[in-house]
Amino acid sequence: MKFVYQARTKSGEVKAGSIDAGSVQAAAEVLRQQGLFITFLRKEERKVFGNIRFFEGVSGKDVAVFSRQLAVMFAANVSLVESLRTVGGQLSNQSFREKILKIAQAVEAGSPLSDALAKYPDVFSSFFVSMVKAGEVSGNLSEQFNYMADYLEKQYYLAGKVKAAMVYPAVIVAVMVGVLFLLAYFVMPNLTSMLQESETELPAITKAVIATTDFIRGIGGIIVLLCLIAIIVAAFRISRTKSGKRFFDNLSLRLPIFKNLLKMLYVSRFADNLSVLISGGIPITRALEITCDIVGNDLYRDAIHKTAEGVRRGETVSSVLFNYPDLFPSMFSQMILVGEQTGSMDKSLLVMVNFYEKEADRAIDSMLVLIEPALIIVLGLLVGGVVGSVMIPLYNSMNAV
Repeated sequence: MKFVYQARTKSGEVKAGSIDAGSVQAAAEVLRQQGLFITFLRKEERKVFGNIRFFEGVSGKDVAVFSRQLAVMFAANVSLVESLRTVGGQLSNQSFREKILKIAQAVEAGSPLSDALAKYPDVFSSFFVSMVKAGEVSGNLSEQFNYMADYLEKQYYLAGKVKAAMVYPAVIVAVMVGVLFLLAYFVMPNLTSMLQESETELPAITKAVIATTDFIRGIGGIIVLLCLIAIIVAAFRISRTKSGKRFFDNLSLRLPIFKNLLKMLYVSRFADNLSVLISGGIPITRALEITCDIVGNDLYRDAIHKTAEGVRRGETVSSVLFNYPDLFPSMFSQMILVGEQTGSMDKSLLVMVNFYEKEADRAIDSMLVLIEPALIIVLGLLVGGVVGSVMIPLYNSMNAV
C-alpha cells in the first residue's frame, strides 16, 4: 500500500511525499527511523493503472472550497504557510493536496504566494494569480480570497445549472436510442416474420419500418455507428486546434436555440471577471488582457484583446465595444460608458452581471420548457409509428378473414 505524508526534519524543514508500507503503523515507523516528525499521514486514495492516474483533475469547486478555507484561516490570524499546510492536508483530492503542500514549501522558502500559484496554471488561472498578487500588494489577502471564493462559487453554480439543464434531454435521447435498439433487435424480427407469413399487402409505413430495422440489424447499422463515432472523434480533434476552436466558437454563436444563451453567459463572464479585477486594483489594460484569456470564446477573446489595445492607445472601453454589436449588446456598452463617466465602472459591471445572470437563468428555464415536450413528442411519434406500422396490417388481415 502507498501512504502520503507530510513531516518535519529535526531542523524544521518540511517534507512531503509518499511511501510504500504494509500498514499505517509500518509507514509511521519507517518515517520515524528516517528522523522525521510526522504531521500528516494517510493512505493514498487515488486510482491507478500502471503509471496512469485517473480522476485526479482539480475542479472549480475544489479551488472555490480551497479559497474559502484559506480566507477563514487568514481571518483567524493563522500564518500563510501554516494556513496552506492545514488546508492542503485536509483536501481529499490527492493531486490538489500535493500541489498545495508544494506551494507551502515554496512560500516558506521565501517565494511570494502568487509566484508559487503561477507554477500550476492548470489549477490556478492567470485571473486567480493576478487577484492574489493584488492582495499581496494591498495587504488584504483574506478579503481577496473571500472575493475569489464568492466568484468561483457563483461560476460553479452557473456552470452546474447549464450542465443540469442538458441532463434531461440527454436522458430522453438515450431512451430513444435504446427503444430503437430494442425494436430493431428483439421486437421487429418476430413481427416481420409474422406479417410476411400472413401474405397480406403491407402498407408503405410498415415496409419502411421493416427496411429500417433490417438496415440497423445488418451491416448498415454498423457502418452508421462507425461513421457517427468517426465524426465525433474528428470533431473533438478539430476543436482542439486553433482554427477548429474558432470555427466551433463561431458556429455556437449562430445556433438558433443556443446563441442568445451563450452570448449572455459570455457577456456575464466578461463583466464579472473585469469587475473583480478592477475592484482588486488591477489596471484596466491588464484586467482586459487577463479577461480575454479566460472568457472561453475566441470571438470574444479577439474583441476584448482589441479593446485592451484601444485603451492602451487612449480610447475608452465603451467606444471599442460599440464596434461589436453582435457580441456586446448596446445596453451593455452603454452601461460601460456610464461607468466610465461616473468613475464607477466596477459597479456598472456588477449591475450588468446580475442582469445577465438572471436573463441566463430564464433562458435556460425557457429552453427546457421547449426542449422537454419536443423530445417527448418525438419519442411518442417514434414508438407510435412503429406500433401503428405493425397494427395496421394485423387489423387488415383480421378484417380479411
